[in-house]
Amino acid sequence: MFRRTKGLTERYPAQLIVPFVDSLAIVIGSLLAYWWRFGTLQLHERYILATALIALMAVLLNSLLGAYTRWRVTRISTLVGRLLMVWLAVGVLATSIIYFAHAAERYSRLWVGTSLLISFVLAGGARVLAQLLLRQARLKGRARRSVFLVGPGSNLVSVAQGMRASPGEGYSIAGVERISDKAASEACLERLARRVEQSGAREVWICVPLERGELVRSIFYTLRNHTAEVRFFPEFKDMHLLNHRISEVAGHYAIDLSVSPMNGMARIIKRLEDLVVGGLLSLIVLPVCLAIAVAIKITSPGPVLFKQYRTGVNGKQFKVYKFRSMKVHQEEAGQVTQATRGDTRITPIGAFLRRTSLDELPQFYNVLQGRMSIVGPRPHALAHNEQYKELVESYMRRHKVKPGITGWAQVNGYRGETDTLEKMEKRVEFDLWYIDNWSLWLDLRIIFLTIFKGFINKNAY
Repeated sequence: MFRRTKGLTERYPAQLIVPFVDSLAIVIGSLLAYWWRFGTLQLHERYILATALIALMAVLLNSLLGAYTRWRVTRISTLVGRLLMVWLAVGVLATSIIYFAHAAERYSRLWVGTSLLISFVLAGGARVLAQLLLRQARLKGRARRSVFLVGPGSNLVSVAQGMRASPGEGYSIAGVERISDKAASEACLERLARRVEQSGAREVWICVPLERGELVRSIFYTLRNHTAEVRFFPEFKDMHLLNHRISEVAGHYAIDLSVSPMNGMARIIKRLEDLVVGGLLSLIVLPVCLAIAVAIKITSPGPVLFKQYRTGVNGKQFKVYKFRSMKVHQEEAGQVTQATRGDTRITPIGAFLRRTSLDELPQFYNVLQGRMSIVGPRPHALAHNEQYKELVESYMRRHKVKPGITGWAQVNGYRGETDTLEKMEKRVEFDLWYIDNWSLWLDLRIIFLTIFKGFINKNAY
């Protein structure tokens, strides 16, 4: 059974099967939508042309986004989310083409929307079903890729543990060759080549520290006559990586150690999210903001809004807006004193605003300006950045993305006063995890959690 499954996956990879499945889903969706709208399955010629065009756009966009590769290590939520983005883009393109071709009267809008909806459900369902079946097969020992590990013992143990912790990805160890991280004798390399050949492994993973480039070169040269795929698993030890991946820059391959995930399509999606969700929430909270502004003006002298410069994306400073929760006071230049329990500077209405996080509502204006996002690391005062960037490793990497009104750290309880270094370290740890794992679905989850448990801040004073 294993050999049969293995043969099928080799001869019919996802790059060939999934585009066909997507095209078939669009054809079925088109037929069903046409039958529902017109009561027949005999498509008119112009609808056949539209169906072919939609299928072509879907396959091309999926190919450009890499949706037909790396199925083995891609989560179901990522597959479906990526498919949704493609289908939305196809819908916009299809309707735009129909509009600019002055053919709106010749096509049913109900047919366009229904066919896209049905085809998305079919294509997404096929992906989910395929992943579940493959995962079950891998957990039972089928459809696995055999891997030969080579490198120092400690590195091999780390990689093997990660492999065994993710059985659903479908890898199995075909052999292990321990090599010193300093050098490898000619006899050792010859034995490695022989053992790899005997193991029948489909992949060889070189698990060597990053600084031992000459050892990687020696191993790679030894395997030059083998057909197994060779992968390099560099050991980064205690380095805190951010959105790390392999990229091609100026004709050379680079290992990205710390880069922003907000590039290309992700940047567009993030901005659309801020405009759509931020615009809707701004309208919803407008009456509340007006009531708060009146309450602040009546209960204490001074401006309604508190303005302060904070560090934004890529270290650029911007002016953040909050409802004033303290009495007007003056602090020394470069000094920002955090509010503490029983702080006499906090007004009565201010205490309520800080406890419920309502003082942060004006930041929706910062979101619409494009200087903040709804979800992201909370912006800290400039003085706090100067204080903690030398105390907390990778602290400034939280500025790889726009700061947010709410964030992953906040919904996990790390908000309010950071009176200890440990609290700030945990907040930064959650912020960096968010940046490294960003997705639209994660943002929506954080917004949902904020609504139910993120507004009331027990640590606010």
